[in-house]
Amino acid sequence: MSTTPSTPPPTTLQRHAPRSLWHLFTTFTVIALQGFGGVLAIVQRELVEKRGWLTNQEFIEDWSVAQIMPGPNVVNLSITLGDRYFGWRGALAASLGMLLVPMLLVITLAVLYNHWSASPAVAGAVRGMAAVAAGLVAGTACKLAASLRSNPLGLWAGLAFAAAAMLALAWLHWPLAWVLLVLGGASYALVYARLAPARKTVTTGSKDET
Repeated sequence: MSTTPSTPPPTTLQRHAPRSLWHLFTTFTVIALQGFGGVLAIVQRELVEKRGWLTNQEFIEDWSVAQIMPGPNVVNLSITLGDRYFGWRGALAASLGMLLVPMLLVITLAVLYNHWSASPAVAGAVRGMAAVAAGLVAGTACKLAASLRSNPLGLWAGLAFAAAAMLALAWLHWPLAWVLLVLGGASYALVYARLAPARKTVTTGSKDET
């Protein structure tokens, strides 16, 4: 009896990748030029939903690493992704994409803003863009929360750590470094402990094969 092959789950589909250094450069340039007031939502949409270079779970993991490294987290992410596909040349192309054209644009806008900053219309427009940027970040957080189901922490523990981080930043006003050190360290220790049985199984299996 013949059976119709089922469609593979999304995690097993062929991964898309940047076609060239120029493709990498232009992609991150487009991302940077859209990042008014905050680029997290744009990065997630472009790299995960539109281009398929990362899954949601991979994006969260790479973003977490970029967050704890010194420097702008989105630039750190671009360097990591560029190096993954093209080595140091990819890291250079991706970081230039994030910085080169936006730097020229920001210099131009800074000159114009210095001239028109006293205008009430300009001040109101800037405040309006800040509100939209906050909404974009909140919306992206809701979309990324779905990947907590497959996280080693588990859904409820992941939500608890997320709520604790929001509380520490927004209400207790902890510095970001302390939030990453305390809550990030605690979540790391918890996942490490939960994965201990799996590590022992792998180690035992390797010894048996030898």
